[in-house]
Amino acid sequence: MIAIIDYGMGNLRSVQKGFEKVGAEAVVTADPNKILEADRIVLPGVGAFRDCMSNLEQAGFVEPILKVIAEGRPFLGICVGMQLLFTDSVEFGKYNGLNLIPGHVLRFPDKMTVAGEKLKVPQMGWNQLHFQHRPPVLESIEEGSNVYFVHSYYVIPDDKSVIATTTGYGVEFCSSVWKDNIIATQFHPEKSQGVGLRILKNFAELK
Repeated sequence: MIAIIDYGMGNLRSVQKGFEKVGAEAVVTADPNKILEADRIVLPGVGAFRDCMSNLEQAGFVEPILKVIAEGRPFLGICVGMQLLFTDSVEFGKYNGLNLIPGHVLRFPDKMTVAGEKLKVPQMGWNQLHFQHRPPVLESIEEGSNVYFVHSYYVIPDDKSVIATTTGYGVEFCSSVWKDNIIATQFHPEKSQGVGLRILKNFAELK
C-alpha cells in the first residue's frame, strides 16, 4: 500500500489518480499511524515551505516520516515535499526542514535571462531532465525528457552525489535527488504525462 500524506498542502487527488492510472493502490491519509503501516510513502507539497513544515509538525507526521525512512521504506517527495527533506529554506525568512538531506533551499536569482529574454519566476511549464545518476525510479526515462515544473525555489544539496538530475532555468539546478530509499523530485510526476506516470509506476514497483 502506498500512503500519500495529507497535511493540507498539496494536490493530493491528482497524485492518487496518477498511481491509479498505473494500476497501483494509493491511499490519501491524514492519520500519522497509517504512514507507519504503509509499504511506500509519498510526501507531496504545494505552497510555502514555512507553512508546509508547520502543518507537518502540527499534524504529527514528522516522527512517522523519520521512522519509515530510517526503516528503509521507499519514500517519494514531490515539489515542496522534496524541499522539506532539506536542512532549511529561505522562503519568507529562514525555516528549518527535516534535515534528512543536508543542504539548503534558495530562490531563483532575480533578472535571469536566456538569449536576452528575461525568465519569469516562478518557473511554470515543461523543462528537461539531465541525468547525473540514474536511480531505479528513473529507469527507462530518457535523457532530455520533459517534465512539468511550478516553483520559485530550488534545492542545493551539500553532497552533490545525491543529485539524480539537473535542469536548466537561468541556472543549472537540482531537479531530483536520490539518497538510499529516498527519491524526490522538484517537478510534478503526476502532471508530467507519460514520463511522470512511468516514474510513479517505477516507484510503486520498488522492492
